[in-house]
Amino acid sequence: MSFQTSALILSWIAILLLAFTVSGLVRQVHALSSGAVQRRPESVGLRPGAPAPGFARLAPAAPTVPLVLLFLEPDCGTCTEVLAEAGEHARPGLEFRVLYREDPPARAAELPITVLGGQAELFERYDALATPFATVVDAAGRVLRAEPIGSRAALHRLLDEVDSPAGGPAPAVATNQGDRA
Repeated sequence: MSFQTSALILSWIAILLLAFTVSGLVRQVHALSSGAVQRRPESVGLRPGAPAPGFARLAPAAPTVPLVLLFLEPDCGTCTEVLAEAGEHARPGLEFRVLYREDPPARAAELPITVLGGQAELFERYDALATPFATVVDAAGRVLRAEPIGSRAALHRLLDEVDSPAGGPAPAVATNQGDRA
């Protein structure tokens, strides 16, 4: 057997091995791609209906309104906006508790809502992985909703939904169409 024949046979063997390797990689990429599309993202926060950890120390005595827990960080810009929105929405239909892992910022003390520092344990127990995060708890101490809040508008929408639960009366909309003859 000549050198050229040996080189040709070795080249074909190398090409065949490379083709098998590429084929296996393509199958793995396809399996990972289809698995990522079919798999639901992991949920964060407690499931609705779950008992709220530490509810007795967070809620006012004999609560009659939903309790909105806001998990915030002092150095988060969006958290600052959410804190301001919560301060503007302090109203009789909702009770707020703003929780910080460590010390709250000084501006939080000026708001008409309860701000609690040193609550790292509750961040873990409520599964508040990202901030800002909101959990709404009913008067019986059960979680109604738990979700990340990405903006002031998101908190405003959440509060509106808590104030007017599904199935409640729809707001009246006035329209002015003018007189037509």
